[in-house]
Amino acid sequence: MHISSGRWLHGLFLTLVTAVLWGILPIKLKEVLRGMDPLTVTWYRLMVSGSLLLLWLIAKRRLPAFRPLGRKGAWLLLAAVGGLLGNYVLYLIGLRLLSPGTAQLVIQVAPILLLIGSLFIFKESFGVGQAVGLGVMLLGFGLFFNQRLDELLGSLSSYTTGVLIVLGAACVWTFYGLAQKQLLTVWTSVQVMMVIYLCCALLLTPFVHPLDLVNLSAGQAWLLLACCLNTLVAYGAFAEALAHWEASRVSAALAITPLVTFLAVALAAWLWPEHVQPEQINLIGYGGALLVVLGSALTALGPSLVRGYRARRLRRELPPT
Repeated sequence: MHISSGRWLHGLFLTLVTAVLWGILPIKLKEVLRGMDPLTVTWYRLMVSGSLLLLWLIAKRRLPAFRPLGRKGAWLLLAAVGGLLGNYVLYLIGLRLLSPGTAQLVIQVAPILLLIGSLFIFKESFGVGQAVGLGVMLLGFGLFFNQRLDELLGSLSSYTTGVLIVLGAACVWTFYGLAQKQLLTVWTSVQVMMVIYLCCALLLTPFVHPLDLVNLSAGQAWLLLACCLNTLVAYGAFAEALAHWEASRVSAALAITPLVTFLAVALAAWLWPEHVQPEQINLIGYGGALLVVLGSALTALGPSLVRGYRARRLRRELPPT
């Protein structure tokens, strides 16, 4: 079992780096999507990231061996490839119809779905703390969509369609997350990501238009490159954070990612109003976003908080020695 190094400050810094990179990603993607279709954007992101990881593994002489996978591993790899590819493409399609902040908040459902899936597949526990966190998160979503509840529940508008598509992205990501968890028993995380990225890019190749790159403005081209590198740097910081800090605390800290997006959108809309539109959300909606973040953090920290409470209670009940 992995034990963190205890350098929590280093782990916190790396976690915040990850949250910032993931938080600003939808803003960059939104601008790139003005000049390139979602499939081609996804292809570039996967091809660049996968190729760089391949070069790194070649240099380290750590290319993955496929024989140890076996038939079961091959099916897991197929599920992971389909899940991640579906997540990337559906998220971008939904992002075209939604604001960056809304898309980033809705995708927060993905870790919750992964937790629920783990209950059935890996027989993981679901405690009181996690149940409270889930309840707070659902309440937060209700408040966040307070201005458009009638639209969401009563019609299939472009906004409703966007929310449903991003929810679909969260659902298929669950298949990726569950499959990757099993693949990590055979390969390292870098090997898994390299194979998945390149397989996804290969599947997309017949349907993309790489030459659309020449139609992008200079700014959009630089943003596309930044989006390609974002995955590598963010996931690298995320993996390193886990080496120094407990996974539950890393997950809880990453729950602030939607808030980073909202702040980044506000700043970008002020600096570049011709490119970025401000979020159209009232105070109740922002309060709901805070509750979603709080609920997500409570869900991640729930087991450790309950264990800590029970340990303190037990110490108080023990007779003095």
